Amino acid sequence: MTAPGAIRVLIADDHPVVRDGIRAMLGTQDDLEVVGEAVSGSDAVRLARDLRPDVTLMDLQMPELDGASAISRIREHDPGARVIVLTTYDTDSDISRAIDAGAIGYLLKDTRREQLFDAIRAAARGESALSPAVATRVLSWARADAPGALSGREIEVLGAVAQGMSNKAIAAHLCISEATVKTHLLHIFAKLDVDDRTAAVTVAATRGIIRLGG
Repeated sequence: MTAPGAIRVLIADDHPVVRDGIRAMLGTQDDLEVVGEAVSGSDAVRLARDLRPDVTLMDLQMPELDGASAISRIREHDPGARVIVLTTYDTDSDISRAIDAGAIGYLLKDTRREQLFDAIRAAARGESALSPAVATRVLSWARADAPGALSGREIEVLGAVAQGMSNKAIAAHLCISEATVKTHLLHIFAKLDVDDRTAAVTVAATRGIIRLGG
């Protein structure tokens, strides 16, 4: 039974040890209660629909359906759903995609337990909850004078390049024209001070803008 006034939390992570750890931590707080555990992205979508939790903690790397896609589907069904990403990945592309999907928060798994508790409570109130490192990255995107800072769309284009997609494939994937893709690439090359796609991907991966291999 859910305690009166408790914040109902759904945990979505495919690692049982992680789920057990989060459940144990939340169990120390009288106002936080785990109402369900999802082991895949599609499972998270189903449980979010059925259980209507106040807050969902979502890992990005999930089987069947990745975390960002799961967040998007959850929000399509319930625009008011509040989802916090809890992950080990902190590249610009991961953060941008999750926020674009509708995540209200983004925390790393080494976040202190007190910060996690506060983030869940803030999300339940409809407030954003970002780890300090993630907040710094997000703010840098908004700064017009930030040297070498890529826009969200540029990060998406570069992520697609890293996957080996052609300009034509990128255009179809992002629903933009090939000319627009080429323009984005020119801006990316200039910002990263490189001359070609391979160098752009290498520099971006080194700087933590994109993540390779997944």
